Amino acid sequence: MDTLNYQTLLTTILALTESETDEIALMATVACELHHADDRFDWTGFYRVTEPELLKIGPYQGGHGCLMIPFSRGVCGAAARTGQVQLVDDVEAFPGHIACASSTRSEIVLPVKNRAGDLLGVLDIDSNQPAAFTPADAAGLETILSRVFGQL
Repeated sequence: MDTLNYQTLLTTILALTESETDEIALMATVACELHHADDRFDWTGFYRVTEPELLKIGPYQGGHGCLMIPFSRGVCGAAARTGQVQLVDDVEAFPGHIACASSTRSEIVLPVKNRAGDLLGVLDIDSNQPAAFTPADAAGLETILSRVFGQL
């Protein structure tokens, strides 16, 4: 499997989002670019913080996602609750996993924060392959998110 070139992807995303300040427009562009950059990415999207302790679906690519996820449940909730990247090799082994799609085998979820450090939401990427994501993916995605959303 070829490794995704996150630096090239970052350059592309920054060019596409230059001077954009609307977080929904940014999320839509990032989701689209990420989703089409790697065959491992089966579902790529954002869940936004819309009220305390609650995520609601935002821009995404792929099949239907869950509409709402409380911070107390699932991989997305864990990322929102802890502020930590969740790298899950086997979603069936994750306590409280929410099965939005039966094809999902592994998942990576990253918190999305603005310049002030406020949680805007999470980036959720699902794969139909087990153990599809690596710490290198986490690092590359964290860089993209901090550069794009850290300006807000």
